Amino acid sequence: MPRKEKRTPKSTGKVQGYIAGAGEIVEQDVGDTLRKNYMPYAMSVILSRALPEIDGLKPSQRKLLYTMYKMGLLGEGRKKSATIVGEVMKLNPHGDGPIYDTMVRLSRGYDALLHPYVDSKGNFGKAYSRDMAWAAPRYTEARLDSLCKELFRDIDRDTVDFVDNYDNTMKEPTLLPCTFPAILTNVSTGIAVGMACNICSFNLAELCRTTIALMRDPQTDLFETLQAPDFPGGGQLIFDRGQMEKIYETGRGSFRVRSRWSFDKAANCIDVTQIPPSTNVETIVEKIIDLAKTNKLREVADVRDETDLDGLKITIDLKRGTDPDKLIQKLFKLTTLEDSFACNFNVLVAGVPRVLGVRALLEEWTAFRMECVRRRTFFDLSKKREKLHLLQGLAAILLDIDKAIRIVRETAEEAEVVPNLMIGFGIDQVQAEYVAEIRLRHLNREYILKRTEETSQLEKDIAQLEAVLGSKAKMQAIIIKELEAVVKTYGQPRRTILLYADELQETVIREEVPDYPVHLFFTQEGYFKKITPQSLRMSGDHKLKEGDALAQTLESQNSAELLFFSDQCQVYKSRAADFDDSKTSVLGDYIPAKMQMEEGERAVYMACTQDFSGYMLFVFENGKAAKVELSAYQTKTNRKKLLSAYSDKSPLAAVLQLREDCEVLLTASSGRMLLFHTGLIAPKATKNTQGVQAMNLKKGQRVLGAVLYTEGSLQNPARYRKKLPALGALPDSEEAGEQLQL
Repeated sequence: MPRKEKRTPKSTGKVQGYIAGAGEIVEQDVGDTLRKNYMPYAMSVILSRALPEIDGLKPSQRKLLYTMYKMGLLGEGRKKSATIVGEVMKLNPHGDGPIYDTMVRLSRGYDALLHPYVDSKGNFGKAYSRDMAWAAPRYTEARLDSLCKELFRDIDRDTVDFVDNYDNTMKEPTLLPCTFPAILTNVSTGIAVGMACNICSFNLAELCRTTIALMRDPQTDLFETLQAPDFPGGGQLIFDRGQMEKIYETGRGSFRVRSRWSFDKAANCIDVTQIPPSTNVETIVEKIIDLAKTNKLREVADVRDETDLDGLKITIDLKRGTDPDKLIQKLFKLTTLEDSFACNFNVLVAGVPRVLGVRALLEEWTAFRMECVRRRTFFDLSKKREKLHLLQGLAAILLDIDKAIRIVRETAEEAEVVPNLMIGFGIDQVQAEYVAEIRLRHLNREYILKRTEETSQLEKDIAQLEAVLGSKAKMQAIIIKELEAVVKTYGQPRRTILLYADELQETVIREEVPDYPVHLFFTQEGYFKKITPQSLRMSGDHKLKEGDALAQTLESQNSAELLFFSDQCQVYKSRAADFDDSKTSVLGDYIPAKMQMEEGERAVYMACTQDFSGYMLFVFENGKAAKVELSAYQTKTNRKKLLSAYSDKSPLAAVLQLREDCEVLLTASSGRMLLFHTGLIAPKATKNTQGVQAMNLKKGQRVLGAVLYTEGSLQNPARYRKKLPALGALPDSEEAGEQLQL
């Protein structure tokens, strides 16, 4: 909203240090301000920082690698990292810290990339460790890895565009002419403004073969040559064809990666040696310790991080009698020993952010590489044409060398030498300049013949280059040959093995708790007690809050599941084992507080089950009754709260848990009673069903409650049994004085 308030300075006279307009509030549109100030920042982050381009590099990475290339580090010798960082600052207008961080993440020592670009020496930390910090740049050394030959191949042959650096003192490439699809070779993660990218890595040999197959047949099945991603840390990828197809086509999706482990029978311990790329050692160890402290991992005796110079290793000591296979499955569920990798292939293509699948990315890279080859070929063609042109001028001199010498000798002025040669031999200025610059010692027939012998070869080369420029198939053949060379030189076996999802058995993790008989008590005010039979025999009367009374008393097991229904149509799930053993002399646990119910919410009923068999019967004040299968409240995950546990169309009159169908007695505010069998109501799997009309009510009447009918509680039960829906019947004189406990 534009501001309307204006304030002017108190003094308008000329005062020393006074700034005109200071203190005045000017009306400003928020939208215009955001567009003017924030949008340039957002575009800068998207285009110049966070997202990779088709060569697989972000600007900071490209500046670093190009600087190292110009420093001559694509060879044997290394240089101190501090020296390299200082040179990179000529292209990258940032501090030395971020530049060194970039170098670390590209290094072989850090182990974050499947094919690192920096060959490092010294402590560069580890990607799989959160706390293992890398050494300062003055202690480490680096050079370009040999793979970078493929990143910079022919960069000096006009394959890519160059632009000025930030202060216009140097030139830097906008892209690197990589001879392989680097965009999918290494992991790339970035968070921009309003968008992000998360690209997984693929095996280089598989990726190059897939690119070749795609160039030969655009409709080829990618899975024949590119089964799944490959990570530097190895691990086990759970392969689901449907999910992977989605990633290949859309660039979005996720898959799960498991750790690699082995069991040392002699030491009775599990050794984890490979973990998913999205986690680290410290997170896993801390989680296992927390689970062990809360008794959710009773099988673990100790856990240690034994990572050393030999590589990653997490050792989990087991208690005697523990099954390692069951424990590791439990750890996969409860910790990041199994984790998801979410893919988001967001890449800058011609300066535009685009989310592309694997097929589309390879096609874009192929188009980029075709342009690089075309520019390189045209560059070579131009050079050879220039050379041929000069040699043709040199060949003209072969006709009469003495004449050329005489023209140069008899020319009075130096400026006239070139024009006179042009006239004397019928050559152009460029050829004449070339001839005029030949040294005197080279003005012999042998030298000139050797040089002109190149003419025929140059003509053949020019014809071949022109043929390449005119044929898309020939350019593709060149790219394919280069890709095959990359596979032969730099290809390596897969590190991540595949597990097929349809062959894995889903394990349901249930925490092992001590199981023993218990008595469960639930009061009208929402207090709960769990008391063992022995303690109950030795106890006296229950301590209750003033005005409170026991509403439910059940005999069950400590492993039983408990469902607490609230007056706001919600159910809160727990287990008897989650409550401490109590005594009758205490009030017990207050369920609304224990289950973290909302303010003002009350617990009205407690259901107890071992296998979620049976039904829940909900009776509403409008006379409707709903029978819901108890299994509708069972969930695969340990959800503690379920919404819409029953219908909210009418206030709740009563809740009953039914092990099996039986007779229920309803009582209305009119005094009428209705006895019916619950088998007359069809069970529903939908929790918030409104149910069916059980008791017909007149205007102003409502159902007060419902109880399970017990034989003998009514003198004449047949009087109240009706076909649903029904009004029920008023009690006769024999039962008029009896009080039914509802």
